[in-house]
Amino acid sequence: MATEVPASPPRGWRQTLETKSLPEVHGSVAIPEGAGFWRKLFAFAGPGYLVAVGYMDPGNWATDLAGGARYGYTLLSVIMLSNLMAILLQALSARLGIASGRDLAQACRDSYSRPVTIVLWLLCEVAIAACDLAEVIGAAIALNLLIGLPLIWGVCLTALDVLIVLFLQHRGFRYVEALVIALIALIAGSFAVELWLSRPDATALAVGFIPRVEILRNPSMLYIAIGILGATVMPHNLYLHSSIVQTRKYGDTFEEKREAIRFASIDSAVALMFALFINAAILIMAAATFHGTGHQDVAEIGDAYQLLSPLLGTTMASVLFAVALLCSGQNATLTGTLAGQIVMEGFINLRIRPWLRRLVTRLIAIVPAVIVIAIYGDAGTGPLIILSQVVLSLQLPFAVFPLVMFTGDPHKMGPFANPAWVKMLAWTVAVIIAALNVYLLYQTFTSGGAG
Repeated sequence: MATEVPASPPRGWRQTLETKSLPEVHGSVAIPEGAGFWRKLFAFAGPGYLVAVGYMDPGNWATDLAGGARYGYTLLSVIMLSNLMAILLQALSARLGIASGRDLAQACRDSYSRPVTIVLWLLCEVAIAACDLAEVIGAAIALNLLIGLPLIWGVCLTALDVLIVLFLQHRGFRYVEALVIALIALIAGSFAVELWLSRPDATALAVGFIPRVEILRNPSMLYIAIGILGATVMPHNLYLHSSIVQTRKYGDTFEEKREAIRFASIDSAVALMFALFINAAILIMAAATFHGTGHQDVAEIGDAYQLLSPLLGTTMASVLFAVALLCSGQNATLTGTLAGQIVMEGFINLRIRPWLRRLVTRLIAIVPAVIVIAIYGDAGTGPLIILSQVVLSLQLPFAVFPLVMFTGDPHKMGPFANPAWVKMLAWTVAVIIAALNVYLLYQTFTSGGAG
């Protein structure tokens, strides 16, 4: 017989929730009773892919391109290690949402004083706007490369995805997930072809996944490695994941919640392996195409696009690259608008119409992009993307540390609190990520980066 979990929250939470996270879609995806492993896994699959798009967004492309062009396959080990860290933190985020019935923003509001909650909310809103800025510019660059659309018009055009999210979510949350998974499949397919065209050295590629001391000894290589590792976990992804896992209609018993946590963890781990493939594919393609061919300094997305066709001997290489970039930017903006709604409702319990919330989120990203492009032209987009990554780095510890604290607290999580070995591992990852982000910020402000 199933062990019942008390309906009232564990004593570590101060109050009962007033509203569910994302109430319009909360518990809207049915889980088949008595079904086998694969049918249940399919029912739980989806949220992990919405999270995974944050790990393959345009903000990551520059570091992957630079790493492959300059140092060949060496930094593949950094991509792999950063992905393993991401898998752990996203599993904790899913655990928090399912076990406590709270998303990370609601958990913070319940645990901290009103002033602290307001500060955390403002920091998170700035981080979401900064992240959205990189995605908007990435999608605009892709449209410019594909059809010659001026960047300023491309930035404005990205506002239309607000309508797409609203339409799909009205039809059902599964439609949002289906669109995101389709775009991920298109990105993965594009890079599979790119890898086939670039014909990487299989032996050197395999060796690249083995961590090397050389990365720590070479200052310029270390800087790019920290850029890859430090920007791995997007703060808004932790808030997003802890909410959207609750779209599944699992039960309240101990066994049902434990099963939901297990399937949600599998879902995010598999989805993040797609992110590993895509980030690794960008670096591998850059290593095979640019490294050792006189193009080691390629780091800009536009430069890579221009060089791929002549170096690989087909225009398809550049076209697929731009298509993947467009899908990547569009996917990340879709999830960013959802995250914006979650943090506003979770931190300050303010509910406004979803279309208005998403429009405000998008305008916060579009307005500065339009102003910078109007004043500085296309050349201003590069520094703007760098600035957005710096802002994300500043926000990250304010999301990671509360998550690790909450999920390790038996008063808040009851029987679902992290065991001792997970606590130790999670705190180690949290400290490493925070330290690397601090170092990256120091390098950015003092020397603009090594090498």
